Order: sequence, then structure tokens, then C-alpha cells
Amino acid sequence: MEFRQPPFIDLHIHSTASDGTLTPAEIIALALRLRLSAISITDHDSIAGSREALLDGIPEGLGFLTGVEISAEPPASYPGAGSIHILGYGMRLDDPELNGTLEKLQDARKDRNPQIIARLNKLGIALGLEELEREAGDGQPGRPHIAKLLVRKGIVRTIDEAFDRYLGNGKPAYVDKFRIESSQAIELINGAGGIPVLAHPCLLELESDQQLDEILREMMSMGLKGLEVYFSEHSPEQTRRFAELAQRCDLLMTGGTDFHGDIQPDVQMGVGRGGLHVPFELYERLIGS
Repeated sequence: MEFRQPPFIDLHIHSTASDGTLTPAEIIALALRLRLSAISITDHDSIAGSREALLDGIPEGLGFLTGVEISAEPPASYPGAGSIHILGYGMRLDDPELNGTLEKLQDARKDRNPQIIARLNKLGIALGLEELEREAGDGQPGRPHIAKLLVRKGIVRTIDEAFDRYLGNGKPAYVDKFRIESSQAIELINGAGGIPVLAHPCLLELESDQQLDEILREMMSMGLKGLEVYFSEHSPEQTRRFAELAQRCDLLMTGGTDFHGDIQPDVQMGVGRGGLHVPFELYERLIGS
């Protein structure tokens, strides 16, 4: 497969510190092979991937931003259910408030897994915690790993089917989880010197850009500073509209693939499903803000 040449970037990447299948070192090596100019490791409710990458050392010529993706309660203006995802970039990794809250969120994720497995067991699906831990390896066990086990056992054919039939919101094995408020997530990121960004607006349960505008205005009053405009599932038309909205709201624009490795094999780092192109200028504006 031929990948695009620099100066392109990917600011939405998951490692084994959450539900990705590549270690931070492997992510950096792949970014170099793909000749990306800048990346950010944005693990779910964790900065362990960013910390490990920095400890290993960032090669000269590769831009790097510390990152996180926090699952939070939606703001009052949001008409849907479930979580809203807030990306954070450029945080200080030694910030005590950020670390303490992320530790609580990690514990909540761990507590969720036995409940999901118990529901699957009641549905007649034999699956245990030890299997899940083996599947996750050094990573953070979660629903994507449970989905992979369901595929491996022949219960479903694909990971998407696992979520559609069992693990997605409202499905028989779904278990809700503890989330912090959007305002708290934004405050934590700002407090650690970072830049809070609303992730993948195409995945929000909205009927119009006006609703998104209202949500952005509310979250901006909390301290939101950016919008993820470029994303693997955004159509060219959506990307254009989200860029216009970000400019109108004076928000920084970001972009990335939401790369998870083998868990989502059709989404490749740097190019998503083949057509993504996140300009290097967005990284320059982030580090200059």
C-alpha cells in the first residue's frame, strides 16, 4: 500500500496502554516508516502511552504531542446518550489532578469487564476473565478485546457484529461505566497545560450542525479549545462543514485516524481508510497556541 508523503500527521492513535494492539515504541517505528511528521498517542482515559513513548525517546524529526482521550458525560445541550469524547493534547504528564482522576477512570474500566462477562455468560457464551487478560496482553482489557474473543470463538464474524449484537449501548451485554462531567475533563486538561478538543463530531447523535454549534458554544464556556475536523469517518463534506464551524467558533482544528492496530485493521495510521490527509499546519498551530 502506498502511503502519503509528509508533511502529514496523525493526532489520534491508541496504543497497548488502552485498546490498541501496538506498543508506543511500535507506533513510533511505524510513524517513521510512513514518514509522518507528527503524532499523538491518545489512549482512553490514560496517559501511560504518552509517558512510555517519551521515556523511550522521540526520534529527531518526528513531532510529538502528549495525548489522552477522556470519556465524559455529555453537556446539558447534548440530545443523545452515552459518552462524549474529549481529546487532550500537550499536557504535563506529572500533573497530580490529571493522574489521580485518570486512575479512578481506569479502575472503573476494570470493574466493568467482569460485569460484561457475567452478562455474556448468562446468554450462554462461555468466556472468562483470564481469557480476556490473555487477549489484552500488556494492554488495558476492554470491550474491543472481548469483541475479539467473540470473533475467535466463532460467536460473531466481526468486531462490528460483536458490538451490534452484544456489546454496544443498549445491547444485552452492555454495561454503563462511570464518567466524569465534560466540564471536569476540560478543566483537567487545561489545568495540566493542555488543549481540550471535542473528538469525532460525526459520531455524535445530532441532527444538524446547529445542534453541534450549540454544544460547542456550551463547551467553549467550559474551556474547550478545539474540534477534531479531520477523522477517518468524516466525509469530505463533513470535513468542510466542521472546518467552517471551527473557524466560526475560533477553535483550533485537529485530526487523526483513531488508529487501533489489528482491532480495526481497515483503519491505517496516517491515512485512515486510505483517503485521510491531516495537514502539518494543524500541529504547528497546536504547539504555537
